[in-house]
Amino acid sequence: MAKRKLKRVVPRAIAHIKSTFNNTIITITDMTGDSLCWASAGSIGYKGSKKSTPFAAQRAAEVVAKEALKKFGVREIEVRVKGPGAGRDTAIKTLAQVGLDIKTIEDVTPLPHNGCRPRKKRRV
Repeated sequence: MAKRKLKRVVPRAIAHIKSTFNNTIITITDMTGDSLCWASAGSIGYKGSKKSTPFAAQRAAEVVAKEALKKFGVREIEVRVKGPGAGRDTAIKTLAQVGLDIKTIEDVTPLPHNGCRPRKKRRV
């Protein structure tokens, strides 16, 4: 008789939202940093410029939050946001609407302390 895999219960988790100008990636990890589930605007089925919209970020947040609730029993999350994209705020709001209790919101966007030389100015 095969052993049944125990359902892993993680009451507290961290939601990492990486929002770039082209896509929004949402990963939910446990408190040690081991990945539980993830979704992005591209993995849901959006292509091209539609990936960078707030609506695509909202759909990605819905998918990943429902999976975390159903599979792992996540109730409380800490949110860490990285990047300048359009989906930042929408993703946070959606995580709260789905039923996750948000404890903290932290911006972890990397800022240079005058490190590398920036790329050349974009001319449109």
